[in-house]
Amino acid sequence: MNSEQSFAGTWTLLKFMMRRDRIQIPIWILGLTLTIFATLVSFDEMYPTKEGRQAIAVTMANPASIALTGPKLYLEDYIFGAMMSHQMLGMAGIVVALMSVFLVIRHTRKEEETGRAELIRASVIGRHAIGTAAFIWAIGVNLILALIVAFGLGALGVESVTMEGSFLFGAGLASVGLSFSALALVFAQVMEHAKAASGLGAGAVAVAFSMRAIGDLGESFLSWLSPIGWAQQTSAYVDNLWWPLLLSLGFTLILTAIAFPLSAKRDVGAGLIRPRRGRAEASSLLNGPLSLAFRLQRMNLLIWGFAMLLFGMSYGAFIGEAEEMFGSIGDSLDGMLPEMDGGVLADSFAAMFMTVAAMIGTIPALQSILKLRSEENAGRIDPLLSNAVSRTRLLWSYLVVALLSSLYLTLMAGVGMGITGSQSMEDSSYLGTLTLAGLSFTPALWVTIGLAVAIYGYFPRKTSFSWSLVGFAFFVVYLGGVLQLPEWVMNLSPFTHVPRIPAEDFEWLPLLGLTATAAALILAGWYGYRRRDITN
Repeated sequence: MNSEQSFAGTWTLLKFMMRRDRIQIPIWILGLTLTIFATLVSFDEMYPTKEGRQAIAVTMANPASIALTGPKLYLEDYIFGAMMSHQMLGMAGIVVALMSVFLVIRHTRKEEETGRAELIRASVIGRHAIGTAAFIWAIGVNLILALIVAFGLGALGVESVTMEGSFLFGAGLASVGLSFSALALVFAQVMEHAKAASGLGAGAVAVAFSMRAIGDLGESFLSWLSPIGWAQQTSAYVDNLWWPLLLSLGFTLILTAIAFPLSAKRDVGAGLIRPRRGRAEASSLLNGPLSLAFRLQRMNLLIWGFAMLLFGMSYGAFIGEAEEMFGSIGDSLDGMLPEMDGGVLADSFAAMFMTVAAMIGTIPALQSILKLRSEENAGRIDPLLSNAVSRTRLLWSYLVVALLSSLYLTLMAGVGMGITGSQSMEDSSYLGTLTLAGLSFTPALWVTIGLAVAIYGYFPRKTSFSWSLVGFAFFVVYLGGVLQLPEWVMNLSPFTHVPRIPAEDFEWLPLLGLTATAAALILAGWYGYRRRDITN
């Protein structure tokens, strides 16, 4: 097959993908752009004076804020443009990266897994047409997003938010999206299942963010190994450096050049990493839906558990340095903050990152319960329900795995942060304290699972809305204070009600309230699931 035949049908497939995403992609773009524009408007209203902006810059120079936002290069003259690049470019970059990963995987590996790609390729469609169309669509989506963001920010007329800086800001977001689109294209060739490919893509985003954060806190070379770090090194609105985007371009071209040859070395529907052959006879442990639910998810849970452990350890290592790093600017904070005694800053630092770790843990926890929906959608639960397995037993089997996985994930995050945190603080009590801090967030994860069960029980085709609570929780943590959201809005996030250990004392009452809320949502979902039709 010559090169022209390999790409036959690309434009037809591209138009089909655009039609399929005519609702989903605009929602992604609209939600992200409105958040960016609202943030800039709030900055303009909240910090009208230069002195006020520089005071915020001083508070943003602490390790926790740098790790959550971006490098110190924006803090010297904290104009509105610098505030946007410092606080929003990295966070928006994560959303763009995830959007790009899911887009590419959905139109490539997912199509092969369901068998639709094989039907399409039975027509006059080249081997590389599907992957090429998906990648072109991803490029188009990121360019559209970049242009909307650039023109929108420039048109708001806020001081120091220039059109050149706005275009660089938008280009930085697009560069992150293109880098992870190419990476997702490679994962689509390597893995046999869409879930595994998407999991690798999401894990790569987490690794890129962590490398950027650790690099900005001290090991600067790590920031230059992350696509998110490249976007932030452009210094948009400050120095307006375009050359770091060449790193993203080179990274994208290299991965693309790798992905297409890999596609030619495998069969349709197969991945380069083939699943190992199973046993001739099933294990005695596979004697019910509970063990089956765990077996289907065990590798994903093991990978996420290890990732949570590493995440906790990476940030726990900096807890002991919080006081020293903050001390260099401590005189500038006289009169701005209440007097702090030893350990308070480190405790606040640890509590903040434990919150972030817990929210990240909701991703695999929700994947665990929503696995039942994917099994139903594929028609694989019909044979189970036709035997001596009731709907109640099937639902509760997946629910038990999801609830216990939440406990496992928060435990791993707490233990990881406790191991390195106790060493950096030279206080062994931090191991138990931070482990308890991680476990305290388990009821909040149960609430997100309960919401997913409730939606699945009554509206199985709308289960994707379960992720809205996770997105809202991230929004509240990162932008709730900046936008000065009302307290009742902040309280809609279950994570707001968890005591911030070790900065706050442990309390049973809010955790019992969250557990009761989760139980009510689960029972409501179970009631609806028993009475609705099974859909395929």
